[in-house]
This record gives sequence, structure tokens and C-alpha cells, in this order.
Amino acid sequence: MAVETVDTLVVGAGQAGIAMSEHLGKAGVSHLVLERSRIAERWRSERWDSLVANGPAWHDRFPGMEFPDLDPDGFPAKDAVADYFEAYARQINAPIRCGVEVRSVERHIGRPGFRVETSQGVIDAQNVVAATGAFQVPVVPDLIANAPGITQMHSTKYRNPGQLAEGAVLVIGAGSSGTQIAEELMLSGRKVYLSVGPHDRPPRAYRGRDFCWWLGVLGKWDMETPGPGAEHVTIAVSGARGGHTIDFRRLAGKGMILVGRTNGFEGTSLSFSDDLATNLDRGDANYMALLDEADAYAAKNGIDLPEDPEARRIEPQPDCVANPILNLDLAQAGITTIIWATGFSSDYRWLKLDVFDERGRPKHQRGVSAERGIYFLGLPWQSRRGSSFIWGVWHDAKHIADRISTQRKYNEYRPSSQKVG
Repeated sequence: MAVETVDTLVVGAGQAGIAMSEHLGKAGVSHLVLERSRIAERWRSERWDSLVANGPAWHDRFPGMEFPDLDPDGFPAKDAVADYFEAYARQINAPIRCGVEVRSVERHIGRPGFRVETSQGVIDAQNVVAATGAFQVPVVPDLIANAPGITQMHSTKYRNPGQLAEGAVLVIGAGSSGTQIAEELMLSGRKVYLSVGPHDRPPRAYRGRDFCWWLGVLGKWDMETPGPGAEHVTIAVSGARGGHTIDFRRLAGKGMILVGRTNGFEGTSLSFSDDLATNLDRGDANYMALLDEADAYAAKNGIDLPEDPEARRIEPQPDCVANPILNLDLAQAGITTIIWATGFSSDYRWLKLDVFDERGRPKHQRGVSAERGIYFLGLPWQSRRGSSFIWGVWHDAKHIADRISTQRKYNEYRPSSQKVG
């Protein structure tokens, strides 16, 4: 079978791969994007039915296209996001080949480039961009190995309340996904327990402006390094039902039962850390600090925005926080389903190269690997706080495309003495 050749191979046709294709195309770099499923597949098949983007349409998009038929301040549904990426790929004429799995990437011996083995043959590439991002493999802690009568699933398998067996539900993980799923279940009439760990809790909007705008004008999206312990901090924010601030005390006031971090299982009982109040206080402190910065910015710059005193209201302490549950018998609580909203890990087993640290994380500088010709795209904090967002990955892709284009020009250079005639 003939070996296909390409200058740059991009692995993955989600937001990162499409952004990469746009910038490579503009730079005149021959490239191919391989996707094992469909464009933006995870938006279609690994998200719950009612999911919407957590950022407004004016913000969470590529510069070259707006969301069609959607209020810029609205939050696009998951299928609208997937459709957007498909339309964008058509607009830029992205050379995407779907249904092709990349199985291994190995460096050639004695010559530049890489041998890429795929489900449809071998490709010879001078550069490889791993645009699969960091959120690839659902993480489910090996904590509850044997719980008869309990269905366990990761949030990627949850679709809607009607899918679950009758009974109460425990959601473990109170980031954006876990909290939105827990709230949807509660509003459907379910009894819901939510395990809450440390988190940041930004306002959905403040003084008439979305928090995405506030992070922008305050320079927080452009922060290049996270603070100590903040690299993987859980963020609780929601665009559901038009967008609203997540307030755990308010959810508890409506009937949700909050517990601390889940830390053990014995017999039929789960144990929780006695950290619920501390975690809520930390979230409140993060929330109030952003309001303070926003007020200071508005005053310093003379921006006339409506006052919003209600935003600083802290709900009364609910009983589940004042008297936290530290042990819970699942059977007695009537829990029949546990949903793990515990995030993802990366999977780069197909990259047979020394480009990872001792924890399996890519070693890179703004996506540029120490292994010449290998690049990463779509990683959290790749160059700044906004790197894993739609618009952020677009800017990171431009940086990588510029590096590839520049290196290509050096490789193509020949001294005048070697030029013919």
C-alpha cells in the first residue's frame, strides 16, 4: 500500500483541530486533519440533552463566524455548537477526513518526520499536532466497587432524568457539569444529593455584564500561569435556562442535599469529608473577590453600570451545611443512581515519543514540544487561562501555525551556491 505524505498532520477535528486547520491554511502549509468519529463528536454524543455552552454566543466562538439565528447574549445548545464547528470547517475548506483513527506516531530514523499508522494506512508527516485536548478519558474513581442496586455512570453517559431508574440520585463533583445535572434532576422532582469539593464560583453576570466580559476587561483570561493549586480548580458556572449564578446554599434551600467530598465506601455506606462549609466559604470568597475587582474597575474607569446589591446577598446557612452528613447509607437514602462528574484525563498512548513528564502530561512551551515537529493544542493553561475555551484555542493555534510555517521556511532554504542556474 502506498504511503501518503503530508507536511502537517492534525489529530482531532474538534475546536482545536478546526482552529489549527484555519491557521495552517492561511500560512500555506499543506495539512490533513484526521478525526476518528465526526466533527465535534463529543458535543453530540458525550453530553446531556439540555446542555448549553457556559459562555455567551458573542464570546465563545471563533472570530470568523457568529452563531446563526442566536441572540449574541444567549447560550448555544450542544447541537448548535457542533453544527457551528461543522459549518466553520466548510467555510475554511478544512481538509478533514472522518472515521480514521490514529494508532501510532513514531519518529523516522535517519530522516526528518514521523511515521503515522492509522486505521486506513500509513501517513508520512513532517509535523504532527495533537489536537485532541486534555478532556479525553472520563475519570471514575475506583471507590464504589460493589453496590448492588446502584447504577453508576460518568456524566458523559447521562442524558436526561427519564433515563434513570426511580429513586434518589447522588452526583459526585460540583463543577459546572455536576451542578447543572444535579439541578436538572432536582427540578424534575428527584431527591438529589450533591458532593461538593473546593471550587471557584464566579457570578453568571454582575452589573449587567456577563462574567466572561468581566474576566476579559480585568485581564484574567490572559493570565499566563495559574496561582498555587489553581491549575485544575473546579469552576461552577451555568448557562442553563438563560444563564444564572450557581449558589449552592440556594440550591439547598430548594431541597438539594449537599455533602462534602466523597472519600470512602464500606458495606452500603459512603463517607464524606467534614469540609462542606469550608468549601462553600472558599467559593463565596472567590465570588466576592471578583465583585470587588469589578466594582473597583468600574469606578476607576468611570464606567456607568447599574448597581447590583442583590448579587452580594448570601443565602442563610442550610441545615445540611450546619449539620453535615458524614456517613450515608445508600439503601436507606433510596439512592439508585450515582453520577460521577469527576472530570477527564488525557490519552496520548498513540504518541510513541518521549514528550511527556513523569505524570504523563505533555512537556511543552505554549504547545511546542521539545521533540521537533510535535505540537499540542487544546490544553488547559497552554498559553493563558483562556486556552481551553473556543476563542482561546483559536489564538493558540495561530502561534503553533506560525512556528510550523517559520520552521518550514528554514528547512526549505538552500544557499545560493546550491541553486541551479
